[in-house]
Amino acid sequence: MGSAIQTSLVLALFTAMAIRPPRPRHSSPFNLQFAFGYLINEQPFLGGLWLATGTWDLLTAAPSGLLWWLVAALTTADAAALAWLAVRTRSARPALTAALLATYGEPGRPRATRPVWWRVLLVPFISWRPDVRRVRNRRYGPARRGNRLDVYLSRRRRPSSAPVLVYIHGGGFRIGNKMIGARPLIYRLAARGWVCVSLDHRLIGVDYADQLGDTRAALAWIRAHIGAYGGDPNAIVLAGGSSGAHLASTAALSGEEVLGVIGIYGYYGGVGGAGTGPASPHEAITPDAPPFLIIHGTLDTLVLREDARAFAQRLRAVSRRPVTYAELPGAQHSFDLFHSLRFTAVSDAIVRFLELTLATDTTLARTHHRSRPGTSGGPAAVGATVRAHDRRPR
Repeated sequence: MGSAIQTSLVLALFTAMAIRPPRPRHSSPFNLQFAFGYLINEQPFLGGLWLATGTWDLLTAAPSGLLWWLVAALTTADAAALAWLAVRTRSARPALTAALLATYGEPGRPRATRPVWWRVLLVPFISWRPDVRRVRNRRYGPARRGNRLDVYLSRRRRPSSAPVLVYIHGGGFRIGNKMIGARPLIYRLAARGWVCVSLDHRLIGVDYADQLGDTRAALAWIRAHIGAYGGDPNAIVLAGGSSGAHLASTAALSGEEVLGVIGIYGYYGGVGGAGTGPASPHEAITPDAPPFLIIHGTLDTLVLREDARAFAQRLRAVSRRPVTYAELPGAQHSFDLFHSLRFTAVSDAIVRFLELTLATDTTLARTHHRSRPGTSGGPAAVGATVRAHDRRPR
């Protein structure tokens, strides 16, 4: 009886924090609202499993007293709240679609894919799939652990001049790992012929300038070596979550040539220890910025949506390239860590953004060539570029 009451009460607290967490006054690396509400918010099905296993024995017995009815009432309320959280995740797709349509018009509409239900319900934290090979721990700098990256490749397709997605993990610039963040997206793209890279950077005993330097060093290694894995060094898209979005955005805005940037629940504010370089993406905004896709949750308690929205608005006011900003109703921080209904919709939107970005880059390359009739390579070279970049994920 006691364990059933405890289960129902704890879940009531967690679901309350998930449905409407108290909003902090400013962005921060950690708070209790996130700790209590995050997992249930993003994985209400796991909450339902926990609730069922914790109360099943009591509730399947004959009613016996006030405590039984109390547990029954709490369990019913918890189940209803979890169902509401599951339904709320469906609001991500309309929000993402609206954001892409506002930027690109009807071509921006993403194709909806079905969630892999057995992963969502049974093994949401496992993204491994047999048709993707991970080449581990390629060293791109002198640091023993902090300067390593993994390359993800399709086992069924041999990439050739394939576009490259580079992902930088989050963790408040102090924790994190290249094995954490956007795994479902990375495996999905790699299985479809992309070359994907997830990198570590130094965390302890370094400042932001060092971490930005690690990002640049990793990109230099990728440009020099990714061809050996079938990737196109001239077709790189940077992505990152939280502090990784900060590093990706700052690197792209301050000189690194990439086709696009994807910021997922990103922090874009100032940091200490920036040295002589930019301390935030805000300081590096330029009209020549690449296309951006910025995705943020309305209930993010670690990085407030107002901060992400302000960066998107400022970037959009200056950049000559598309800037898409989408707020996901009810989403918390770190919603890309596992398979879920919400991240399936996010992945579909990212895939469409990548398709449009590659198509735009190919069009610009063709236009640039035609404007310079003396350029070496001729139409065949441009056609090869189009074919190489047309290996798009479906």
